[in-house]
Amino acid sequence: MITPALRLWTGKTVHHRFSPFERRFAYNIFLIDLDIDRLAAADGVSTLFRINRPALFSFRPEDHGAKTEGAALRPWAEKMFGKAGVELSGGPIRLVTFPRHLFYKFAPISLWYGYGPNDDLRGIIYEVNNTFGEQHCYVAHANSTRSQHEADKSFHVSPFMDISGQYRFTLRAPDEKLMVTVENWENRERTHMANINALQLPATSASLLRQAVAHPLSSVGVMVGIHWQALKIWLKGAKYRRKPPLPAPALTIASTISDPVSIRRGEPV
Repeated sequence: MITPALRLWTGKTVHHRFSPFERRFAYNIFLIDLDIDRLAAADGVSTLFRINRPALFSFRPEDHGAKTEGAALRPWAEKMFGKAGVELSGGPIRLVTFPRHLFYKFAPISLWYGYGPNDDLRGIIYEVNNTFGEQHCYVAHANSTRSQHEADKSFHVSPFMDISGQYRFTLRAPDEKLMVTVENWENRERTHMANINALQLPATSASLLRQAVAHPLSSVGVMVGIHWQALKIWLKGAKYRRKPPLPAPALTIASTISDPVSIRRGEPV
């Protein structure tokens, strides 16, 4: 069975801060899922979704990867996977991200799933963006069941969190559900957890229209929500950290966790 060039996901993300005080919040999200080699096919799914053209929802390749106008996505992704020793052998690459809504896009995280020729999941790229317009990628091996890996935190995301400790990732290959968990750990203590839990929708005009009604602000709402929660955290007394210089290189290779016991306190995926 051939996976569609465009899929849609709708669900919820939960953020749980454990230290220095506890705070939990959740909000609904809407994501697109593209085969980066079949963007022309995705462009023809609905007049409400376009590639490189204005529409209710759209996608521009220069919002991702090398972020260069006209640059192909696959060579960049294969280079990133290759640095982590992930060989796709020409298999498909799917990009899950927040869509551009009207003229605006902000994606705090985008997920690049790299598959082998037999559609076996082989690797994952976490493309992380902060509100300062900067990007960093965490790359790891993955499999089609359940993957767990970790990497040193090396990118400034929140002014209320240090660039220290480790990220711990847990994910499954997306099928009818999309499930990802990212944890922050420091000195053997979990300080923060964020997850994505979403269900697949058919990529139709009706589905896109319903999502526009359900998420009228879409990416703008994500940005507003980030700053609103930051304000609440600051008012509760969280310490502010100045943004450090962008790290070089802009890639961190994550390692597979061989001892599942070490992450049992994480949210299960």
